[in-house]
Amino acid sequence: MNITVVRPLDLGDAEIKRWRMLQESDPLLGNPFLSPEFTQAVGRFRDDVRVAVVTDGPDVVAFFPYERTALGIGHPVGFGLTDVQGIVAAPDLGLDAKALLKACDLGVWDFDHLLAHQRMFASYHAITWVQPIMDLSCGFEAYFDEARLKRFRAKERKLGRDVGELRHEFASTDPADLRRLMALKSAQYNRTGRMDRFSRPWIVDLVRHLHETGFGVLSVLYAGDEVISTHFGLRDGDVLAGWFTAYDTRFAKYSPGLIGLIRLAEGCPERGITRIDMGRGGKQFKERLKSGEIPIAEGRVARATVGAGLHWLRAVPLSRVRSAVLGNPRLYARADRVLKAYARLRVLRSKPAGIGVSEAGS
Repeated sequence: MNITVVRPLDLGDAEIKRWRMLQESDPLLGNPFLSPEFTQAVGRFRDDVRVAVVTDGPDVVAFFPYERTALGIGHPVGFGLTDVQGIVAAPDLGLDAKALLKACDLGVWDFDHLLAHQRMFASYHAITWVQPIMDLSCGFEAYFDEARLKRFRAKERKLGRDVGELRHEFASTDPADLRRLMALKSAQYNRTGRMDRFSRPWIVDLVRHLHETGFGVLSVLYAGDEVISTHFGLRDGDVLAGWFTAYDTRFAKYSPGLIGLIRLAEGCPERGITRIDMGRGGKQFKERLKSGEIPIAEGRVARATVGAGLHWLRAVPLSRVRSAVLGNPRLYARADRVLKAYARLRVLRSKPAGIGVSEAGS
């Protein structure tokens, strides 16, 4: 086999077509994060994105998209943002993982949402788990009955009575709706002590680009004239990958994010979408909504390099702690409370002198 490394935007039409054909060889490769459109979009805003093109004789047999940082440290494209990672190849591809890294000038490739069934990386898994999906292949009504979600209709009716008639826009093209989603999501990140992804200009530019090209699907739930919740996902063929969900906290008691996601699922089958990949997370609502699972793995492939050794000392112990927390509902809930308490303390410290907190805690 021969391996050539190129920039994503240097891929030709024939290579994009072949990438698509390889995705079709394995249903799990249909996730938008593994599409050529996503890799090329990230490559527009990051200079460290590359694609290894693997050929066997005259045929292209694999595409391996990755980011390369200093000292030869490699990550999947969009690392920290993506819920599915891997090599785009037929399931039975016989390729040595370390040989691939050497051809890419990588000392280590660090992954945290790898498709666990990919054979060439199986011996490098540190942790495995399952990621929830909503299987809509038999239609929404079949899914809705199976998931036993009828009780959520009561929340919809109450929201409609209290605020206004519900309306769901499946795919808004309005830039103002996208700006609203990012503002709501940034507020949520700060409120819960998480890193604000939209504080990074390249992520804002990436999301805007995906929205403008139609690869990103922005859904909006209204009650009367009020925007209740928004969801931004990526669509590739018949698969929609959930990405960013945000809601107006004034309506939190109605479970607005949950209602919005159910409305989104309801509109998918008529538009040819048969699966929603919800991504990893400790949220209990995902357990209620899921009707299937995808095996996922975390780990690293490493060669004997100085960069790989330094990376292990810096990243691996912290990564193992994070995975243990995400995999344990009790630890996740405790960590979530700690982060929210930290966020409240940070807000208090940022207030000017003389501004306090009322006894009621407002």
